[in-house]
Amino acid sequence: MSQTIASSSLPTIAFIGGGNMASAIIGGLIRQGHAAGNIEVVEPYEPTRAALLQSYGITAQAAPTAALQRAEIVVWAVKPQTFKDAAAQTRAHTQQALHLSVAAGIRSDSIAQWLGSERIVRTMPNTPALVGLGQSALYARPAVSTAERQSVEAIMASTGEFLWVESEKQLDAVTALSGSGPAYVFYFLEAMTRAGVGMGLSEQQAHQLAVGTFVGASELARRSDEPPAVLRQRVTSKGGTTYAALQSMEAAGMGANFEAAMRAAELRAHELGDEFGA
Repeated sequence: MSQTIASSSLPTIAFIGGGNMASAIIGGLIRQGHAAGNIEVVEPYEPTRAALLQSYGITAQAAPTAALQRAEIVVWAVKPQTFKDAAAQTRAHTQQALHLSVAAGIRSDSIAQWLGSERIVRTMPNTPALVGLGQSALYARPAVSTAERQSVEAIMASTGEFLWVESEKQLDAVTALSGSGPAYVFYFLEAMTRAGVGMGLSEQQAHQLAVGTFVGASELARRSDEPPAVLRQRVTSKGGTTYAALQSMEAAGMGANFEAAMRAAELRAHELGDEFGA
C-alpha cells in the first residue's frame, strides 16, 4: 500500500552521512515541499557535499557542529563500520532528537548505547528510493511514541512504500529480500541482456526488452490478486518456450540456489551487527 503524508508534519531533520540513501530521502522530502533550510547534513567527503549543494541547495558540514541541536530527528545514513565513531562525535549535539538509522545490520541496542537514547527507529530502505519507488521496513524501540512513529512515516513515505515489523530480527530478512533485492534484479537484467545479444539482438534492443519486461511483470504482479505462481503458470504452456526455459532453470537448481543466496545475505546482515555493534 502506498502512503502519502503531508510534508507540513515534518520537523527539522539532520542527516549524518550524505551519500546515496541520504540523498534519496532528502530529495523525496524536498519534492514533498520540505524546506532545504530545515535540513542539516554532516558529510566528511567534499565531493558529496558539493553534490548536495548543487542538487538541493543544502550546505553540508564536514563535521558535527552545534547546529545539530535544532534537529528533532537525526537520520543515520552512515556505513555500519563507521557508525560507532560517528555517534561518538555527534552524541553531544543530538541528545534531544529521535534517531532513525538506515545502517544495515547495526542493532538498536548498540545504537542506544552509543547515543545514550532509547528513542530509536531502524529502517531498511532500498535504492529505488532514488526514484520514489523504494520499499522500506521499520522497527521502533518501545520508547518511541506514536507521534514519533508518524514523523518517521512521513520521512519514509517520501521515498516510496513502507511497512512496520514487530521484531528487530526481521530486519535481517528485510535486508536480504528488499534491501539487497535491487541488485538481484540488476543481476538478472545483465544476464538477460547478454543472452539477448548472444541471440542476435543489439545491446540497446536487449536492454530495452529486459528492463521493460521486469517493469511490466512487476506491475502486473502488483495489480493482480493472484500469487506469482499462478501468474507464472499462465505464461507457461507445457512443451512451449517458457516451459523449456523454466525446466532448464529448475535443472540447474536456480530456485534453491537463489534462496540460499538470500540466506547468505540475511546471515551477513546478522554478522554486521556482531562485527560492528557494541
